[in-house]
Amino acid sequence: MARDLSGVLDAVLAGVVVLDAEGRVELINTAACRFLETSEESARGLPVERLLGAGHAVARLARSVLASGGSAVENACRVESRLEPNLTIDVAASPLFDSAGRVDGVAVVLRDSTIRQSLQGLVAERETQEAFGRIAAGVAHEVKNPLGGIRGAAEILASRASDAKTLDAAELIVREVDRIAALVDDLMVFTHGELRTGLVNVHRVIDDVLALVAHDPLASRTKIHREFDPSIPEIEADADRLSQVFLNLVRNALQAMEGGGSLSVATRMTLEHRLRGPGGEQIPTIAVEVRDSGPGMPEDVLAKLATPFFTTRPKGTGLGLAVSKHWVARHGGSLQVESAPGAGTRVRVVLPLRALR
Repeated sequence: MARDLSGVLDAVLAGVVVLDAEGRVELINTAACRFLETSEESARGLPVERLLGAGHAVARLARSVLASGGSAVENACRVESRLEPNLTIDVAASPLFDSAGRVDGVAVVLRDSTIRQSLQGLVAERETQEAFGRIAAGVAHEVKNPLGGIRGAAEILASRASDAKTLDAAELIVREVDRIAALVDDLMVFTHGELRTGLVNVHRVIDDVLALVAHDPLASRTKIHREFDPSIPEIEADADRLSQVFLNLVRNALQAMEGGGSLSVATRMTLEHRLRGPGGEQIPTIAVEVRDSGPGMPEDVLAKLATPFFTTRPKGTGLGLAVSKHWVARHGGSLQVESAPGAGTRVRVVLPLRALR
């Protein structure tokens, strides 16, 4: 007896798309509809290229399988989302044959690998932060003591200066030594600094940050939008460190939009992406997104963005985003930046509702 397999496929957690010999959607299950942000009614009969675009892995692999009759796999493929954060999926495509052995269609399986990729990225990020800490400790040891000697000598020189030119030179040395010492102190955040946690209203922290930057001349040419989720409870965090993180992100956005633009700060619960505590228990998370309508960044700049001392601004130190990532990671969360030329920038901070002990 023939069976209707649609109900069976809807029970599968992976996305399944069945294409006919022409590469048109013949069957699509609920999970695939969620990944692709479509419905069965809308997708049925569409060419596979209409789902995510001709250049996407789903279309490329499907057409390759139809042409060759062999299977194909591609991992960690990005899927842009209109409502949710972008997904990462693994795609596998296998041929379907008719009774004569001819390729008669393709079965495409989509598996959500977003959480796995995020966890791998989080581990890599923490390893990077530890490496920064070791570098900072070495820099502090080699630089701090000589700086003190140079500053002392410059002060003596200033006190004995017999003309204005010599005095100006001595004062310049003192200022530059102080600037370098401040940079070293900023870098030392990667080696120490404890969190003073308590119950924090994230929306109040963000409002205070936005009130502070409202006095910045750049903010006068920017429309600022708040999109707060009222269901978010207080979280266990360090309010001062979170203020530092969000202030840095908002200022970066304003500086990216020097000619004015739109800045949006949004919050929401992310119950589908939970962290695990030391005892294996699941801990819900919240997300804070800072989006700007600036010029965006190319991929090569984006890849180096959180590297200490890398900056695209003439007077920047290149430590702001690296320090922000450090404090978010210390909270047990993650910070991701998405950007493209002409498409603005989106920074997403994910934080646990309570501290991971």
